[in-house]
Amino acid sequence: MSDHHDHGPHRHGASSLRHRLAHLLTPHSHETADKLDAALESSAQGMRALWVSLAVLGATALAQAGVVAVSGSVALLGDTVHNAADALTAVPLGIAFVLGRRAANRRFTYGYGRAEDLAGLVIVLTIAASAAFAAWVAVGRLLDPRPVANVPAVAVAALVGFAGNEWVARYRIRTGRRIGSAALVADGLHARTDGFTSLAVLLGAAGSALGLQLADPIVGLAITAAIVLVLRDAAREVLRRMLDAVDPALVDRAERVVRAVPGVDRVGELRLRWIGHRLRAELAVVVDGEATLRQAHAIAVEAEHALLHALPKLSAALVHADPAPAPGERDPHLTLAHHLTGQGLSNETP
Repeated sequence: MSDHHDHGPHRHGASSLRHRLAHLLTPHSHETADKLDAALESSAQGMRALWVSLAVLGATALAQAGVVAVSGSVALLGDTVHNAADALTAVPLGIAFVLGRRAANRRFTYGYGRAEDLAGLVIVLTIAASAAFAAWVAVGRLLDPRPVANVPAVAVAALVGFAGNEWVARYRIRTGRRIGSAALVADGLHARTDGFTSLAVLLGAAGSALGLQLADPIVGLAITAAIVLVLRDAAREVLRRMLDAVDPALVDRAERVVRAVPGVDRVGELRLRWIGHRLRAELAVVVDGEATLRQAHAIAVEAEHALLHALPKLSAALVHADPAPAPGERDPHLTLAHHLTGQGLSNETP
């Protein structure tokens, strides 16, 4: 027996008033305005973080570009390009957040939340492209050294770049973790690396002030190495999300909560997955084999209710109630065994 309550935020597509009335009439259901508003509010927070950071990084990149034009600093050029690329990643993420608000339909039955994962992949590719460009420019300047003009201006531009990027990084990472967006966290990590590379530009400026022409391109290569490091972290974050990885602590919490529900003998298979910045759950619970259909259904609903409270980012849970087998009774799932071979969950955490 399955509890097919789908509590996704887009199921009914009705007005907020209708959802509130539904909550009054069926108090066990979390397909309510509260869940809908939470999903929309998280998207709104993500959009706000994107546009604010776009404005800050855009202004930072423009200020640095002006200094690059008069100084010819390769290190500062690499930093400026990286800042500009970081600002532009707001575009795919913004599109993803807008798509994520669209209602599920018969083709996209889970909605459009996965657009965030695609945006995260675009961000990773953008970081990789900026690393390649910074390396290409730095190697070219190593082969053809040139003096850096207006060193004090380069130093000031580097400090401006650090301040702008660190502020944006903190804002994006904080917002991304609050709403559960791996793509926004990856974008914040990207901005944080830009901040540290801006500080590296200071070293190049200091070397140029001492007459070391190779200091600037060498720092440019160091910036490339730093970008590669953040590329690794961002790629791991995004690819894990694309492969449906979740924090094992969330699975442990879900199991503890469901086991505590009256009428649940034990928890069987439990799966969690992110769709955008919202979680979905599928699980089986074992109940008394003598329970009526209505009693088993009530237990499944209560299990779902408990999960929705325990996992704030959970938007839907599908609970299947299995009867505890009687002595000598044949397992009814044996009919499905040959279809499910190799699909069980392992306790290993890669």
